[in-house]
Amino acid sequence: MSRDRLALEGPEGTLEAALEGDTEAPRFIAIVCHPHPLFGGTMDNKVVTTLSRAARDAGAAVLRFNFRGVGNSQGAFSDGIGETEDLIAVHNWLTREFPDKPLWLAGFSFGSFVAARGAEVLTANGQAPKALMLVAPPVHHFDFASLENAGCPVTVVQGEDDEVVPAEQVFRWAGETVLAPDLIRFPDSGHFFHGKLVDLKEVAASRMP
Repeated sequence: MSRDRLALEGPEGTLEAALEGDTEAPRFIAIVCHPHPLFGGTMDNKVVTTLSRAARDAGAAVLRFNFRGVGNSQGAFSDGIGETEDLIAVHNWLTREFPDKPLWLAGFSFGSFVAARGAEVLTANGQAPKALMLVAPPVHHFDFASLENAGCPVTVVQGEDDEVVPAEQVFRWAGETVLAPDLIRFPDSGHFFHGKLVDLKEVAASRMP
């Protein structure tokens, strides 16, 4: 039921992607965004593939993709701005393939910033996702404070022992932002959720459309 690796048209050229799950009659569609391209982040990251499997197992057609400049995707790193354009491009392709299906949108680390920005763009275009999941959002490094309307319920998942993203800053932001997310704290978990991926998958599955 998978079409595996794809080459999709993006704003800066080809975008490498992988489509998994129910590609005949999916219950919903899903997109998962990967961590920072300049620090080894790709669509094959274990957190990304864990979130993708959760969506696949819930009956979705799920797409993960490499941002511009990563793997076989053309272009160069664009600080989250161009990557949001990449996200919109793959969303446009996915909705052409599977029209009128609800969207579950997720991102890990840098990818959570792209996913949140993408949710705002989609909402402004009348295509709001049904749910947004932000895993270890780097609120200390990107302008999460500017995000105001995701158009859907938001879940934030944060490890309490994150060695990359300051957990307390995430907790503070989650309590202050108008997005009013449901905050799920993972005790004894670092940034990459080592030993916690099964638990992460269960949380993700509970937030599907």
